[in-house]
Amino acid sequence: MTVYESQILTVPVLTPFDTTNFDQEKALKELREKIRGREQEAAGLVFDNIRSFERTTADRFLRIMEMGFGKSLGVRCTHCHNPGDWSSDEKPQKQIARDMMKMVGRINQELLPAINNLESERPIVNCTTCHRGQVKPALNINN
Repeated sequence: MTVYESQILTVPVLTPFDTTNFDQEKALKELREKIRGREQEAAGLVFDNIRSFERTTADRFLRIMEMGFGKSLGVRCTHCHNPGDWSSDEKPQKQIARDMMKMVGRINQELLPAINNLESERPIVNCTTCHRGQVKPALNINN
């Protein structure tokens, strides 16, 4: 897994389905039950329409979505996904997340290594670097 694969950015949008009563814990439990016995297989083989983290295990993939993206942006699964069809691309946030992962990849793989005299041997950025648990990245520091 590359460093950039732990990054995502999304923006709010109205959805055609009701997510007010979405139970994320229950949904994740159901997904884990659905993949039982395949947890160590590649996510790209277990889930449909995976374009990042294809070689990550299915179990790790779910944890990345929940703990990585969800906590970094302070969102639930429904921010990017239709819980009735997880593979759907109907929500623009999903593509934004994919594009942001490409941006983070470029920053980590090309731009940061090209900066001389950084104190870190392997500097990286990720979703949390800018988002800090909020959907919209910080543009200034509030006291």
